[in-house]
Amino acid sequence: MSGLDTPDILAAYDDVRNDKKDTNWMLLSYAAAVGNKLTLTQTGTGGLGELVGALDDEQVQYGYVRIEYANDKESTRVKFVLIVWIGKNTKVMRKARVSVESGDVKKALQHHHLAITAEERSELKEDDLVKLLRKSGGADYNGGRG
Repeated sequence: MSGLDTPDILAAYDDVRNDKKDTNWMLLSYAAAVGNKLTLTQTGTGGLGELVGALDDEQVQYGYVRIEYANDKESTRVKFVLIVWIGKNTKVMRKARVSVESGDVKKALQHHHLAITAEERSELKEDDLVKLLRKSGGADYNGGRG
């Protein structure tokens, strides 16, 4: 898959991961104008909600987002989620390529705690993702209360 190692994608990925930067999400999409390569579509500081608002129902896109949540009264956790978005109006042949392509994206954006494939925005609620992150994160000092 070409396009994943471009300077703008690498910089956006580093910004999302950097505790000192405000950028907390990035979105990759295919651009026909650049030979169907994966390109950086958008970045933002508004978290998961803003990322979900930028998703396109006509496309396959890849989102990468920082999610912070309270672990207990004294600490917070920072986790990263990779979202494979398959818009409900995406063409069938485009959907068929996702299984192979998403593996390449997962390798390029390898530092994620959770990878989720979604076709509906309702599958991308922050509370639900935090519950999944808690389950996958080992010790849960919140007593399983989500």
